Amino acid sequence: MSGSSNKIARVARVLVLQHVAAEPLGLLDPMLRRQGHRIRYVNFARQPDYQPRLDRYHALIVLGGPMQIGQSRRYPHLDVECRLIEQAFKRDVPVLGICLGAQLMAHVLGGRVGPAERAEIGWYRIEPTKQAAADRVMSAWQRSHPVFQWHHWGFDCPPDALELATHADSGCQAFATGQSAWGFQFHLELDQRLIHRWLSLPFYLEDLASSGLDVEPEHIRRETTEHLPNTLQLADQVFGNWLELLTSPEQRLVVPSR
Repeated sequence: MSGSSNKIARVARVLVLQHVAAEPLGLLDPMLRRQGHRIRYVNFARQPDYQPRLDRYHALIVLGGPMQIGQSRRYPHLDVECRLIEQAFKRDVPVLGICLGAQLMAHVLGGRVGPAERAEIGWYRIEPTKQAAADRVMSAWQRSHPVFQWHHWGFDCPPDALELATHADSGCQAFATGQSAWGFQFHLELDQRLIHRWLSLPFYLEDLASSGLDVEPEHIRRETTEHLPNTLQLADQVFGNWLELLTSPEQRLVVPSR
């Protein structure tokens, strides 16, 4: 086979949009690497004016962060991210949005995104909808389950999207659109190390203290010890289902041979 020819390989180049150093891929990083996928982080905290292109990538993951929809003057990269998300939707590129990432997805889809009536910080029990049972990613989530949250804004399920999980007080918590895009308001990607890191950093502690919630960091640590083991199993199943989008026969990726 000549060096200029292509070979079929189930390997993906994944573009990851990161907003703060303390919010990386978490559990998703080793899962991607075990399957041989290539990760390209764009850290907008370090490169706020960077404008990545999607055409070299096979999947897009948009992580969480403290900025909000409507703050594009202060954070111009938010508009860049929305354009990338819109391109991914049009090209049917697999997308996963987490917290801010899901809010950006909902915004692109025309859904309402705005301040929540009450901040959600800590562990909250989320209910899967009836539609989740047949969803290729969320089918593992068959009953109410506590997940970790840290956000002040939320979203309604976007028009024409499929609502997959809800909370009694805050509404939509997860949705899918098209055949390959999912948005999660919650942080299913966090392990104990990352949660404890957030609870030790001044920014997060100040945010918790000013949230209006009667929650102490030690309470969140105790609940993490209680809930995290089962949540890690759920995360492995849900993220494993999403990763199958990158390796399934119908989405085989053509990677140039060297």
